[in-house]
Amino acid sequence: MKPEELLYAESHEWVHVAEEEGQKVATVGISAFAVEQLNDLVYMDLPEAGKKVSSGEEFGEVESVKAVSPLYSPVDGEIVAVNSELPDHLERLGEDPYGSGWVIKVRLDDDAALGKLMDHAAYQKQCAAEG
Repeated sequence: MKPEELLYAESHEWVHVAEEEGQKVATVGISAFAVEQLNDLVYMDLPEAGKKVSSGEEFGEVESVKAVSPLYSPVDGEIVAVNSELPDHLERLGEDPYGSGWVIKVRLDDDAALGKLMDHAAYQKQCAAEG
C-alpha cells in the first residue's frame, strides 16, 4: 500500500479499508514516522483475534529501547486478524510499515470513526510540526 492512499490517526496508526466478503475490513499499522521516532524496537504486545476495539482505545503496545508506546485502534469493530509474526520480526515495521508491517485487521462495526482520521497531507503536516 502507498502511504498517500491511507488514513491516519493523530496517534500515528494508519488505516486502509477494503471490502472482504461483503464487509468493510480495516487493516491497521504504525506509520513510518512513528517507527523512526521509536527507534530500536525490542518488543511488541498484540491482542488476539475476536477482541472488540473502539476508536481511541489501546489494543497493544510497542516497546523500544527508549520507551513503551501504546497502540490505539483508529476504528470501531472486531479484530479478525493479527500479524502474529510481527513480534518476532520487528524489523518489518521499519522495512515495510505499510505492507508486511501491518498489525491488525478489524471488521468495522460502522465507518463513523474514519471521518475523524487525517489524509496523508494532513498527517504530513502533523509530523512536520512534531518533527
